[in-house]
Amino acid sequence: MSARPPIGSVGERILQWKFGTQERATRFYSDQVLDHLNPAMIEFVGRQEIAFVATADADGECDNSLRTGEQGFMHVIDPRTLAYPEYRGNGVMASLGNIAQNPHVGILLVDFVRDLVGLHINGSARIVEDEDLRAAVPDLPADHGGGRLSERWVVITVQEAYIHCRKHIPRMVPAPRHRCRGTYNAPRKGGDYFDAKSTPRQDESASTTVGVQRSATPAESTIRDATADAGDH
Repeated sequence: MSARPPIGSVGERILQWKFGTQERATRFYSDQVLDHLNPAMIEFVGRQEIAFVATADADGECDNSLRTGEQGFMHVIDPRTLAYPEYRGNGVMASLGNIAQNPHVGILLVDFVRDLVGLHINGSARIVEDEDLRAAVPDLPADHGGGRLSERWVVITVQEAYIHCRKHIPRMVPAPRHRCRGTYNAPRKGGDYFDAKSTPRQDESASTTVGVQRSATPAESTIRDATADAGDH
């Protein structure tokens, strides 16, 4: 059997050397990181109802979003390909907008109920309209719970798949959800739960001018200086 190619980013390798964790990291890469989904991973994906999706735009500005659905909403097409649905939302298109510029995505699936373990899936994503993907993948689920219908899909080519160990995963118990229908109470409906609509921005100029760079906060400056000093040693 041929050896696996080197895994991990340049930044990972630099810090592994700096902090003396190369041996542990190499063992993890060798034992746990795959370039596809094996049968146990496919079974795990098929019974999850929650996914955390991390994306970044062309400049590296990040976003992390929650995706949910009935078991199987995260659909494995084959060991190197999976897809998840996009529903009607707030219209911002934060995740899709990032993917349109930068296809790299990181997905974290966590079983908080039964096995208390997680699965990382990193890969390259593309956006496919619902009817186009259904023509190619006829067994896509039609209803994802609550009558939600997919408008389009994010299709991911798997590059890395590996475990998130159970050490710090809390156990949760599923409970029926009470939805506040027919109420005009904004916090109860959840649309403005954090009262953001009436809260002024700290830098008003940035709220009206696209691309304005704000100055660093004192904490950010301290962290930046400390990082630069560490890099000099």
